[in-house]
Amino acid sequence: MEPLKEMFNHAFYRHFVGVFADADKKFNAAAFLKDVTEKLESRELNARLRHTSLMLGKHLPQNFSKATDILFRAAPSLKTGYTALVLPDFVALYGKAHFDRSMEALKYFTTLGSAEFAIREFLKEDFTRTLKVMHQWAKDDDHHVRRLASEGSRPRLPWSFKLDAIIKDPSLTRGILEALKADESQYVRKSVANHLNDISKDNSSYMLQLVKGWDADHPHTGWIIKHASRTLIKKGNKDSLSVFNFEKNVKVRPDKFKLSHSAIQLGDTLEFAFQLTSEKSTPQKLVIDYVVHYPKSSGERSQKVFKLKEAVLPPGETMRFSKKQQFKDMTTRKHYAGKHVIAIQVNGKILAEKTFELKI
Repeated sequence: MEPLKEMFNHAFYRHFVGVFADADKKFNAAAFLKDVTEKLESRELNARLRHTSLMLGKHLPQNFSKATDILFRAAPSLKTGYTALVLPDFVALYGKAHFDRSMEALKYFTTLGSAEFAIREFLKEDFTRTLKVMHQWAKDDDHHVRRLASEGSRPRLPWSFKLDAIIKDPSLTRGILEALKADESQYVRKSVANHLNDISKDNSSYMLQLVKGWDADHPHTGWIIKHASRTLIKKGNKDSLSVFNFEKNVKVRPDKFKLSHSAIQLGDTLEFAFQLTSEKSTPQKLVIDYVVHYPKSSGERSQKVFKLKEAVLPPGETMRFSKKQQFKDMTTRKHYAGKHVIAIQVNGKILAEKTFELKI
C-alpha cells in the first residue's frame, strides 16, 4: 500500500500548479513547482501539507483578500479530500487579521475537505467571536458547514490541541449540539456523537444530563446518544447504563474461558472463547466487551476495550462467544514483548481474565 504522504506527490503538484496558473495569470507555476517539490521525499504527510501552504504564501499576492480570491477561483478544479486541507490551512496561517474574510473562506473550503483544524486556530485567537460564527454555521443548509460547527469545536479533537475553555464549561457548545441533535446527515451525526463523547471524558454528569432531555425515540437522536455514550458504557458508568436500560447489577457466571495459545509471535492471531451463564431470575440486558492489556515501552500497561455484543440474557440461559485477535504493529499501535492480558468485561465489570506471552 502506498504511503499516505504520496497524496502530495509530483503528479499531484503538476495538477495543482496548472490549476493555479489558470486561476491567476501572474502565478509563476515553474517557480512554485520548484519550491514546493524541493526535498519532497524527506517530508511526511502533514509536513507536505504545511509546506504547500507556506509556498502558496510565498507565491500568491501578499494581500490576503487578493490571495483568497485566487484560492476561490482555483478551488473547484482541485482534488477534494485530504489534500484540499491546504486551502483552510493557508487561511489559518495568513488570515487571522482578516476575520470576516477568513470565516467566509473556511465556510466554503470545508465543503471540499474539512476546515476543522483551521477553525481551531481562530478559536485560539478570538474564542468568543469565532464560536458565535460556529453557532450560526450549525443552522446552515450545507451539511459540511453544519459538521464543521460541531467537529471544529470538539473539546478533544484528535490530532489537534484541546479546547480548555470548552472542557471547563461544556455548555458553551450546547447551542450547536442542540441544533444538530436530529440532523439528517450521518456525517453530522457522527461528529455530534464524537463531540458528546469528548465531553463525557471530562464532564460525564453534564453530558448525561444533556442527552436525557433529548428524544431518544427519534432514530437520529437515539443513534447519537448511543454512540456518544460508548466510553461511559465501556467504563460501566451506572448512569449511562441506565439511559439504555442495561443491567446495573450483573449476575452472570463466566465459564470455559480458553486461549488457543499461551505464547504467540508478533503477527500471529490469538483465538479465545468463553461462555456466560445467567444467575438471575430476570432477563439481563448486557453489553459484552473484551479488554486487551498491552505492555508499553516503559513497562507500564495500556488497555483497549473491544466491543463484542449487546444482548438480553434470559434467566438461566447461556451465551457462547469466540473471537480472533491479531497482534501486529500498526500506525496506531506498536507492540512490545512480554505478558499480555485478555479480560472479559460485561457492563463495564471485569469477570475473568487470561494471560499470554507475546514474543518479538
